[in-house]
Amino acid sequence: MTTPTPSAVHAKRIGPTLVPNRSRVLMRPFRPTTDAIARRIVTQVMALSEAEVARLLDSVMAEFGDRHPAVEEFFQNRFHKVRYLIAGRRKVSSKRQLLIGAYFTHEYSPESAALFNPSIVPHPDQTGLSKGALRFILSLRATGEGHISSITFRMGFVSARHEISLTPPVPFATEPDQVPNVAYDKPLFARKLQELGVQNKFCRQVLEQLNDSFTMKELRRVLPAERLHMDASDAEVSDAAADRAARGIRLLAESNYEVRFAPDTQVSQRVLFPSTASQSNGIEDARFVRFQNDDGSFTYYATYTAYDGKIILPQLLETPDFLHFKFITLNGPAVQNKGMALFPRKINGHYAMLSRQDDENILIMFSDNIHFWAEPKLLLSPAQPWEFIKMGNCGSPIETEAGWLVLSHGVGAMRKYCLGAFLLDRDDPTKVIGRLREPLLSPNAAEREGYVPNVVYTCGALLHGRELVIPYAMSDYATSFATVPLDEVLAAME
Repeated sequence: MTTPTPSAVHAKRIGPTLVPNRSRVLMRPFRPTTDAIARRIVTQVMALSEAEVARLLDSVMAEFGDRHPAVEEFFQNRFHKVRYLIAGRRKVSSKRQLLIGAYFTHEYSPESAALFNPSIVPHPDQTGLSKGALRFILSLRATGEGHISSITFRMGFVSARHEISLTPPVPFATEPDQVPNVAYDKPLFARKLQELGVQNKFCRQVLEQLNDSFTMKELRRVLPAERLHMDASDAEVSDAAADRAARGIRLLAESNYEVRFAPDTQVSQRVLFPSTASQSNGIEDARFVRFQNDDGSFTYYATYTAYDGKIILPQLLETPDFLHFKFITLNGPAVQNKGMALFPRKINGHYAMLSRQDDENILIMFSDNIHFWAEPKLLLSPAQPWEFIKMGNCGSPIETEAGWLVLSHGVGAMRKYCLGAFLLDRDDPTKVIGRLREPLLSPNAAEREGYVPNVVYTCGALLHGRELVIPYAMSDYATSFATVPLDEVLAAME
């Protein structure tokens, strides 16, 4: 007697749909292409009369003062960044300072081009809800001018009947403040330098001058002093090697930083915009997961791709509350390509991660330290026609009584992206125990047109009761929602 083939299962589109909103803008630092141009601008403003300065500043504030909070404070900070361009020690009136700051500020619309590749996690605050409802945070990849990607957020609710509602976003967006004097752990910093291949005598001498916990301010004091003391004739470290090591130390420190939003900012107001060299062209495809720590508490992590226009680099975000974020570099030979997704808890005492180092297959790896990853093992390869080109995960695995449910994407003919799913053993996730033969979701006629046609994609779903809630992107342009009963997905596995 032959075993019946499981029937295909398809997710149901339920909406709502989020489309890019170019009217949502944030204030950002503006920098002319050269110091010469910046100095000319400052010189021209300095030559204005106080009356003209007052008139121009009034005009700027009348046009932009109500569009953002703390506009004058922003202008003041921008002035202090360019004050060195003013010749001599000339006294500058408060209004002239603000006007100069305005010339070095611009508005940027982070989601003017696209709002896509969502992930979804339970909100840290689940109080005050009706029975069976869930409050969630949705992260999205927002893309604006220059195709620069940032992370933006929305808050919403899943009702007991699995209906989605979103809180309307505020009309303006805000970047966080960088947390000053963040402490670095010296042993961890040294290990990361070793993994980067820049550890040498110069690095060791720099680290010897630092305490086991040190700040960027202390590092900036030690680095140039140690470089001056470096013996140019030292056979072990050439000038070029010392310079390379110094650059590596600075880059590593600058890439591990913390930011904090004001407590009174709303979720939809917050934007994580690129701020380091490795992110200069984008923070892409954040896969958020609520991770359960050994003591039962929760931390939110997100793997994301930093892109500088040439090189893609997987990195990590950490936050307890979506107000305070740590940007963390990942290290090790397995930290490459795209699509790393962290399991929501340790397995057999180890962190576990899905990945795709070869741009074709899905792999799995384990580590005793969340910062370092090595030795990925092949987990799943393309098998069905709709995934012949390549496969990848679509967010962190979801724990069920049947096993770890993983949403996947497959790429087929005409580079069409579809969503699929597979199941891993709970105790040994290197074992694939189920897999969908047919796509769970494919782009329909209304979804196939966009920046990248014929694509549906997600960076993470949510299990609400026995219903799988899937936020998904449509052709790298907009975002919507679909649901499917978990039991139907498991029954369709083969």
